[in-house]
Amino acid sequence: MAKEPMLKFVDIQRDMPSKRTAEERKKDFHEIYAEFAAAKATEQASRCSQCGVPYCQAHCPLSNNIPDWLRLTATGRLAEAYEISQATNTFPEICGRICPQDRLCEGNCVIEQSGHGTVTIGAVEKYITDTAWEKGWVKPVSPITERTESVGIIGAGPGGLAAADMLRRAGIQVTVYDRYDRAGGLLTYGIPGFKLEKDVVMRRNQLLADGGVTFVMNCNVGDDISFDEIRAKHDAVIIATGVYKSRDLEIPNSSAKGIVRALDFLTASNRKSFGDAVEEHDNGTLSAEGKRVVVIGGGDTAMDCLRTSIREGAVSVKCLYRRDKANMPGSQREVKNAEEEGVHFEWLSAPKGFTEADGKVAGVMVQKMRLGAPDASGRQAPEVIEGADYIEDADLVIQALGFEPEDLPKLWGVDGLEVTRWGTVKAQFTTGATALDGVYAVGDIVRGASLVVWAIRDGRDCAQAIIDRLAAPAAVAAE
Repeated sequence: MAKEPMLKFVDIQRDMPSKRTAEERKKDFHEIYAEFAAAKATEQASRCSQCGVPYCQAHCPLSNNIPDWLRLTATGRLAEAYEISQATNTFPEICGRICPQDRLCEGNCVIEQSGHGTVTIGAVEKYITDTAWEKGWVKPVSPITERTESVGIIGAGPGGLAAADMLRRAGIQVTVYDRYDRAGGLLTYGIPGFKLEKDVVMRRNQLLADGGVTFVMNCNVGDDISFDEIRAKHDAVIIATGVYKSRDLEIPNSSAKGIVRALDFLTASNRKSFGDAVEEHDNGTLSAEGKRVVVIGGGDTAMDCLRTSIREGAVSVKCLYRRDKANMPGSQREVKNAEEEGVHFEWLSAPKGFTEADGKVAGVMVQKMRLGAPDASGRQAPEVIEGADYIEDADLVIQALGFEPEDLPKLWGVDGLEVTRWGTVKAQFTTGATALDGVYAVGDIVRGASLVVWAIRDGRDCAQAIIDRLAAPAAVAAE
């Protein structure tokens, strides 16, 4: 089935009159691509074995009913497939684009395990919801009954927005407070547009606004409004701030110009894609164009920085990681993509300092490593190989070493908000309830830096717990 639209594409390219406008050409391509995507989605969905034990579903944090919506897609019943897909997932088209399916559903597909290649579940999920948007099946929330209770959500990332969606479906009034000018959190400013198109995130934000969610943007809790004020305004409060404090290297010359944080680099690039004026990008401070770029780190954020640098026109892009490829925390699919795009990986390599010239970084002092005995987590601990140091030339060094939580009790002046020894907020596993009455926490601020899909799960679970809690007094009164 996939060959027919491709042949049609060749015919159009050959026969298309030269006077056709760019918009007409774009429309033709869209129609052809849509036909091709439909064929591929049907083909892949048809490969699902409908096994008795759906390991794909079992390994999805949201327990998405994957076999059912694959079966419906295979038989052309896309509207029903969409209804099932969105019943358990607030943002299916986003998860279809950015979930590490190779570690979750697709990696546990029985067809993949048998050596015949996985069903491309993520691509089908993306196709279903993109089609639903195109066909007008995606509608704003319209509660049957509006309720007087309200919930304040601090943080407009995936966890907070997932909770907002479910609360509005129950008719509860929702206000989201966020420090940035656009909602979405890392979906908007942390993940590159080539992985997650920004219009996809913006239309979700608009859908929530159309459904009655109130957004208070450019709002720093602790400065523009106090936590106690938010708490006084609402019947419940959800903390969904994520973790934004970057880990930094404390090694010689780490303050040299040209050594930047991953989130600063990615935010600048994403803001440019919105058409914003970004001085630090325009003056070269947060731009990779024409530079020898070295990214330090091995997670998905590091992969995003590497691939963004390629697209910005870097002269060379290298990644330093202190373990080997097999022990890399990021998605192997992302590593493969980066390699295919021209990124060079220096495995078993760690920075010990930086060289500089005229106050600017000139290179990374690299020490070669080997893997020794396992550490406390069970992973083999890297050990330095003496006498194997070298210097990696660099004009821009991006630190992608992970994120830590901000000290919220101190930042917000909150007494009684308990945190763990890692600084994350202490909260119940299933409900998100904290030690403060009516205060909940979800996503990375509880888990530490994790996946978007887990934040969505946390937000939905927390929203359900709040709905149940707010309904309890009414149930008692009715008795």
